[in-house]
Amino acid sequence: MFFQNYRNLINEKEGILFPSNSYRQMVLQPAYDEARKHFLDAMLQIHIAHLKMLEEQELVTPENARRIGQAIQKLDLEYYKTRDYNPQFEDLFFRIENKLIELGGDISGNLHIGRSRNDMGIAIYRMTLRKKLLSLMQELLNLRQSLIVFAEEHVETIMIGYTHTQQAQPTTFAHYLKAVIDQLTRDYKRMQAAYNTINRSSMGAAALTTTGFPISRERVQELLAFDDLIENAWDAVAGADYIAEAASIVQLAALNLGRTSQDFLLWATQEFNAFKLASPYVQISSIMPQKRNPVSIEHTRSLLSSVVGDAATVLQMVHNTPFGDIVDTEDDMQPYLWRAIDRLGGIYKLFASMILTMDVNKENLLKRAQNSFANVTELADSLVRSEGISFRQSHKIVSLCVRDLMANNKESLASLTWNLANEKCLEVTGKPLQINEIAFYQAIQPEYFVNIRTLKGGPAPSTMRKSLKQAQEDTVHLENWLREKTEAILKAENRLEQILKGWTEHE
Repeated sequence: MFFQNYRNLINEKEGILFPSNSYRQMVLQPAYDEARKHFLDAMLQIHIAHLKMLEEQELVTPENARRIGQAIQKLDLEYYKTRDYNPQFEDLFFRIENKLIELGGDISGNLHIGRSRNDMGIAIYRMTLRKKLLSLMQELLNLRQSLIVFAEEHVETIMIGYTHTQQAQPTTFAHYLKAVIDQLTRDYKRMQAAYNTINRSSMGAAALTTTGFPISRERVQELLAFDDLIENAWDAVAGADYIAEAASIVQLAALNLGRTSQDFLLWATQEFNAFKLASPYVQISSIMPQKRNPVSIEHTRSLLSSVVGDAATVLQMVHNTPFGDIVDTEDDMQPYLWRAIDRLGGIYKLFASMILTMDVNKENLLKRAQNSFANVTELADSLVRSEGISFRQSHKIVSLCVRDLMANNKESLASLTWNLANEKCLEVTGKPLQINEIAFYQAIQPEYFVNIRTLKGGPAPSTMRKSLKQAQEDTVHLENWLREKTEAILKAENRLEQILKGWTEHE
């Protein structure tokens, strides 16, 4: 009796017909809200492309194609973009299909010949995702270009490079920035690969096994600007790795930029004083008048972590799902990926603006390099060349010099003398120094350290200018690819509009 009463109470709250109130609130309503914001245009385009193919394959008559096309044209997309979920229809697809039959009569039901919600839904997801990814790639290129321009201004800006969080060797700010540029380029290329995976058509796979109707999968692929088909029908509706691949590269891109933002946040401290952020990117303290809080970098760092988290959610949702058409590998996870992509694109935009407007403290960075031990590697190298000794012997001589200076509370090579080095050379090799004092003191200058490193990939200004010039030339190829893909989609959308117009002008 108690159980029955409890069941009756649940039925009163949840209802006895599909969908239950909690299922509607937790699953159907959120999915519908996302669909009406993101999927209506793609759904309409698929309707037009599929109908055109059916007409060409003589699976519907030209007259019926016109009637169905006129019904499609009469759809008020803005209405559906603003209307709430209606439990009378399971999802947006059924709501639109019902309206098409209402507008065009039963013949509109033939629009569903040779297709399913399954292959259609996957095509919609892919069409939505490809646009979002292209938008992200544009923001990445904008940031990359900003960094190239910024780096060109700092090919001679000497700074200390750090390893293990300790002062390591002199380099330039441009050298650091070019490393970030190269990393962004790899992120872009990974996005290109992901796009190639995403931009493949599922249409014609139907529910799982294709169809007995003689449709043309290739024609729909062409009309919708897909670059290829997903050949296997099962794979077309079950393969969620295109989402996982996109999530993986977005996550990696966020991790990459996150490491850079961590460096910038450290360099923004008064102790480092490497640069000064422009006023639009700092906030003051409510109590401490001297504060210029680098909130733009702080939020960049935390928001990048949220991108990583949303992308990880996508990967976790794919994990252990059956290899078939199931909604938890599509409806539920897509918003997490979209949010990650949109947020990363916004961060790229913020970071580019922040970089181009900051003032770098060149004098302070150079002074720090001069008043350090970061230049001793070149001294060791120079002694190998001048003294004809092994690098290990040279390393020991220089190491003994540094130890002696530090023992006497002298914290930089500015205190190192030729006489001290000669003393340590005699101690290690039994021979006096051969290097003259001019060459010796030149070897411990950070400018010399940088300028002599002209090997490809090094920080010498001449090398960096060539490297940045190549990066600028590579930009043309990267932008051309992006433009080609974007224009292909726009061209296809315009063609579909003309096809629809061809049907409706006979009305």
